[in-house]
Amino acid sequence: MSSGLNRQGLASHLKLFFALSVALVMAGCGTTFKSVQTWEGPSAERNQIAILEKPGSVKVLSVNGRDMDNFLMDDIELNYELLPGQNTVVFTYKTIWAKKTVVEDGESKVTAIETDPQQVVINAQAGETYSFVVPEPQTQREAERLAENFQATIVNGNSRQVAQSTDYVAPKPQLPTLNASGQQVAPAPVQTQPAGASAANGANAPSGAATVSPAANGLPTLEGLKLLWERASTEEKKDFLRWAFQ
Repeated sequence: MSSGLNRQGLASHLKLFFALSVALVMAGCGTTFKSVQTWEGPSAERNQIAILEKPGSVKVLSVNGRDMDNFLMDDIELNYELLPGQNTVVFTYKTIWAKKTVVEDGESKVTAIETDPQQVVINAQAGETYSFVVPEPQTQREAERLAENFQATIVNGNSRQVAQSTDYVAPKPQLPTLNASGQQVAPAPVQTQPAGASAANGANAPSGAATVSPAANGLPTLEGLKLLWERASTEEKKDFLRWAFQ
């Protein structure tokens, strides 16, 4: 009898411990991951940056080309720290609807409706707070229509509109060219950091420091060409081959 009671008591303690552990983890998720830094390098003070507030229905994929899609749960509210200047944010918008029909074993009981990737360019001001304003469909059919022609708005702390989203356009890779003397000229690097990145990533760097080209980083010319070729679109490859065999 006492053995049975002991087992029941142990089971109760284990359940309580598990519940407390889950609560602590959820609390940690709500605080530790509440704010996300969007640039590489040291952190910055609040008065040096802007904040972008994201609702649970929005999933941020990247900021200025840097991948942000690294959270186990993408339907939580998060704040993204932005450096002053232009910041390009790529995101999707998703709503979830319960299925009204009978579902089979193993079949999902909900339907997720997600937009194609969108992008918005925010001219961030230090100390400002921005937030998404997104449509709130009342029915699944309305959500499906919105997903086909979606647009989100970004407002500042005074609820003033500062930007609107558009369909995401992936940056096209640039193939190397030849100058007048026949020497290879590397394509100009694409800037993926906002103007304020230099302040957070080393404002004390010497003003006369030389810019390091991709070739100077140790990437052989042949390997660089292979990489550019892999990233080029079909039309770009055709244009390059036509030029090469003229």
